[in-house]
Amino acid sequence: MAQHEVQREITVDRYTKGLVGPDQEWAGTVADGGTIHTHTPPACWGPMITPDFRGGHEVTRPVRVENAAVGDAVALTIRSVEVTSVATSTGSMAEREGAFGDDPFVDHRCPGCGTEWPESIVEGTGEDAIKCAECGENASSFGFEFGYTVAFDEDRTVGLTMDAEAADDLASNAREAMAIPKHARQHPILLYKPSGMPGTLGHLRPFVGNIGTTPPIELPDSHNAGDFGQFLVGAEHDWGLPDEDALAQRTDGHMDINAVREGAVLICPVKTDGAGVYVGDLHANQGDGELSLHTTDVSGRTEIDVEVIKGLDIDGPILLPNEADLPHISAPYTDRELETGRRLAAEYGVELVDDVGPIQVVGSGETINAATQNAFDRATALLGMSEGEVRGRCTFTGGVEIGRLPGVVQLTLLAPMERLEDRGIAHLVRNQYDR
Repeated sequence: MAQHEVQREITVDRYTKGLVGPDQEWAGTVADGGTIHTHTPPACWGPMITPDFRGGHEVTRPVRVENAAVGDAVALTIRSVEVTSVATSTGSMAEREGAFGDDPFVDHRCPGCGTEWPESIVEGTGEDAIKCAECGENASSFGFEFGYTVAFDEDRTVGLTMDAEAADDLASNAREAMAIPKHARQHPILLYKPSGMPGTLGHLRPFVGNIGTTPPIELPDSHNAGDFGQFLVGAEHDWGLPDEDALAQRTDGHMDINAVREGAVLICPVKTDGAGVYVGDLHANQGDGELSLHTTDVSGRTEIDVEVIKGLDIDGPILLPNEADLPHISAPYTDRELETGRRLAAEYGVELVDDVGPIQVVGSGETINAATQNAFDRATALLGMSEGEVRGRCTFTGGVEIGRLPGVVQLTLLAPMERLEDRGIAHLVRNQYDR
């Protein structure tokens, strides 16, 4: 099918091998107002233990969006997220000495024969199962510092951590249990069969960890963010960057914000003509901060509606989460609160600004403080306010939440709809929150 043939609906079932950028093969073109369907493989652990990957995820090939040009934005409305895996393994990581150069996520090499990005085979189960096809040495860059295996109920409402015997059973059927899609090329992390903290029950609420638009330079997909992207600055491999200015070309697709779930709207910058929307890294659940740096990676299906916002010219994502995911202080005012506010305004002779709506500006950086400053900078540019006013509004009507340590945040505030009208996104806020 021709790359520029515009489709109202497009299904993507091919993936990159750990990279995002304008040179990746495009999946096709979706109409402005159209819908993207995906079935994505797990990210993080599977690609991390597969030595011929160039990044830590396995995301979809990019989708060109009709009418999207550099300086525009693309609003992605997440209509559904469905987990297809029945189990996964996860935990905190330990790097394997000798299996990489500068970056264990990117420049893999066999510690036995020195082959870069070696092809690999699976022999048995456990952390020694991934073998270099050339010499037979364990070629994976990662093991578990502490790991656990989780099985899900049929409706994907809870997960239960497994003991050693149950984890071993799942490892023997790893690819099927994780529902690895046909064209995915990663090894399933269930092979490692960790069994820490058995019998622990967890709530499930799936979301998308890496979703957004293509940056104008090629980056490892897991490093398309200001925190993980720090590993690229000064690196000597093919995707090394000279400085922070080069990293500023990122689009912050890798957010790991657990509010990027079914029902949310994500407004993404367009920094490459056609936008290049990509999706991956679905998680079954995660607490704020992703404190192990990893969580329950799963295969899953998404349905996403696409709308081009001309000339918005933003540097990073804006999130309109489900109302239930907003901080209490940022929830839209109730009729009773508005009536009380009008009486208070009349008492003091102040004009009430009652037409406001919640937005979350995503920021990323080397640390949480740097990520928050990045969000302040983006919010001041978006709203045409001083940083002092943004800080004031965030303190009085919002706050900052941690998507991922060490450096992804969402900065929340109630913004005047007049400012959002000027930027062309007020209709999205009104539709999301019935304003």
